[in-house]
Amino acid sequence: MLTTTVCVALSAAGLAIAILTAYRRHYLRATRIAAFALIPVGLAMAGLATLGGRIGRAVGDWAADLVFRPTVWAGFAVLALSVVLFTMTRLVGRRTRTSREAPAAESRPAVAPTASAPSLGPGRKREEPKREEPKRKEPKRKAGKSDGLEDFEDIEAILKKHGI
Repeated sequence: MLTTTVCVALSAAGLAIAILTAYRRHYLRATRIAAFALIPVGLAMAGLATLGGRIGRAVGDWAADLVFRPTVWAGFAVLALSVVLFTMTRLVGRRTRTSREAPAAESRPAVAPTASAPSLGPGRKREEPKREEPKRKEPKRKAGKSDGLEDFEDIEAILKKHGI
């Protein structure tokens, strides 16, 4: 009895997580979570969750239940549904992964190294970048003394870097 309660609680929690995942529009992941969540309740309904504790007499009781109780067959149906859902998510996952990769590779044109440079308009040519000279060491300043030119020196360095 306790085993069945625990299995149903695990399945309910898993299905709640699957619903929240589907709400976030991750349907493939939600289906996979639901497939795993159905396993404990399927095992409990089929009587396989309590079979491990009492092997001797329980096998005979379980075989009799297999024939006469419809809940055992429903448990096997839930387990089969879980296997079908998991297999379906594996197949769909592979198919979407390959279909996403193939067109992405075909649709991307080859990009030249200078393609990211801004357009200068018709008739203008892009100048080749100048080679940078080795950086000069700037004199060290003391933290306490500030003459107010530090900001302008930073701006000047940025402008020089861009060739302005």
